This record gives sequence, structure tokens and C-alpha cells, in this order.
Amino acid sequence: MSNRTEISTLGEFGLIRHLTDRIEIKNNSTIKGVGDDAAILSYEDRQVLVTTDLLLEGIHFDLTYVPLKHLGYKSAVVNFSDIYAMNGQPKQITVSLGISKRFSVEDVEDFYAGLKLACDVYGVDIVGGDTSASLTGLCISITCIGEGERDKVVLRSGAQETDLICVSGDLGAAYMGLQLLEREKRIFKGEKDFTPDFTGKEYLLERQLKPEARKDIIEMLRHAGIIPTAMMDISDGLSSELLHISKESNVGCRVYEDRIPIDYQTAAMAEQFNMNLVTAALNGGEDYELLFTVPLTDHDKVSEMKGVKVIGHITKPDLGNYLVGRDGGEVELKAQGWNSLEE
Repeated sequence: MSNRTEISTLGEFGLIRHLTDRIEIKNNSTIKGVGDDAAILSYEDRQVLVTTDLLLEGIHFDLTYVPLKHLGYKSAVVNFSDIYAMNGQPKQITVSLGISKRFSVEDVEDFYAGLKLACDVYGVDIVGGDTSASLTGLCISITCIGEGERDKVVLRSGAQETDLICVSGDLGAAYMGLQLLEREKRIFKGEKDFTPDFTGKEYLLERQLKPEARKDIIEMLRHAGIIPTAMMDISDGLSSELLHISKESNVGCRVYEDRIPIDYQTAAMAEQFNMNLVTAALNGGEDYELLFTVPLTDHDKVSEMKGVKVIGHITKPDLGNYLVGRDGGEVELKAQGWNSLEE
């Protein structure tokens, strides 16, 4: 049996010290990181972007099948994704944890190992946070601070009539990965000697357990000289995010079913589950791909970008928000994405 160190042996400050004592600062904007009453950051002539996420065990993640290291990585990356969605660069995070007695120091180390790996991959500094006892399982709150150039920060509200609607990567894979994990969990509950079978489905699991933020797409847009008119990351589902952009920009949209990018594994899994593939892609969520609009004049540039697909266009607001099917029929888009506040 592996060693287990009770958190109480270190105490709150001892645990924070233990987790953060070897953090190296990567960014010039971080003047003072962990170790004082507050961090000191200096952004000079840049705009400061701030986003925060709260993740609660049993609502946002299930530790039956989510390894703590993966959870640490994902917790950081979903915040980085929000900063990239503003056309910015994530630079610092603060991490606050509510930890129940069933977790050991080693468990929290695993979580931090994933968190630190994400910060190393994306060049982000951990500059502070807090830990507290929790009576209800693991609670994670992460705040990410980033920077954006004054005239290049992108909001949800800038989409214009005739703009092209673009999306990075492929959609629905994270949702199908979640369905797969939930199915194996149900089988596992009824069997003692159970080995889940994930052969050939690794991509779906990775999309759910270890998503990546699309820093590469932001860099490609910069190199191409494109500043999107509006942008969001796809956390709640394509349909929901399109409606956000339409509402904030006071426009309508048309997206085409046959242009929505879907991976083969996603399609195969949807068939196995007897699920509507387009519904999974539109409403699944947790893809952390970028949804953005660009002027029609950028058509040739975006068409040449690897990993980006034009899926539709912006219309007048009174034309509404519709998905155009393969048969040419139109279905109104509804926000059926995931909502933790619903029963």
C-alpha cells in the first residue's frame, strides 16, 4: 500500500508551502508570486484580462474516473482557454482548494503536478491561492489573469452582418468521451473484476480528461494578420455559444450541418450510443475549441488555416439563428448546452 500523509500533519500553511516552494516565475509581468499577502503584477501598457472558474466535485467532475493529475491540468487549461478566447495571453493563475479529509497530501500533489504541467506548457505563473477544509468533497477555484493588446482584445459583441463563422478543431468528442466514461462507470458498479475497454477510443477520452486550449489558433490568426470581430471558446456547446455571439452582437446566424467538423471516433461512438451526431456536436460542450467571426474579406486567409473551418455566416438579427440541414431544411438553434444550475 502506498504511503498516505494526512493533510493535518502539514497544516494549511505547511501544505501551501509544500505545494508551491519550487515554483519558478516565467513572466516579466509577475513581480512577486507566491509567498506574500498578495502577488504583485505589472502590465504597463497592456489591457488586463481576468477570468475565474469554480469546479465542484459531483457537479463538474467525477473522481471515479477522473485522475487528479488530469483534473489539475484541465482546471488550468479551461481558464487559459477563456483568455485565448479574448485574443489574449494567459500569464498568471491563483488556485484555491477546498479539501475534504478523504484526500491525502499525495492526492493534492497529484492535482498540483497536473496544474504545474499545464502552466509549464502554456507559460503561465502560479502566483497565489488558498486551501481550506471542505465538508463536501473537492472544490477548486482558479482565477487566471492575462494580457491583451489594447486594440486587439476581442469581445463577443463585434460580429457584423456577412461575417464568416469559423470554428477550430472538431466538435462533440469531449461529450462522447464523457458518455463513454459514464457507461463504463455504470458497468463497473455492477462488477467486481472489471476492466474498462477503451481501445480505439483514446481520442475521445483525451478530449474529455485532458483538453488543450487553442493557443496555436491565436498565433495562426496573428501571423495571418486577422483580428476576429467576435470570439468565444466552446465550453457549453456550439449552439449555446453561437446564440451568445448573436445576442451580444445583435445579429442572426446560419450554420451548415455538413460543415460542422466531427472526428471519426465521435461519429462511431454516437452511432454505438444511438445518439444524434449533430446534437452531440451542437450541444455537447467542453470542446474548448474557438468559435470566431471574421469579415468576408478574410475568407481566403481563414480557408488556408490548418485546423479551422468556415461553418456559416452572420445575418440580419430578424433572420434569427438557424442550422441548415443537409437537405436544406432549417432548424432553429436552441441553447441546450450543459447547465449546472438545472435540476
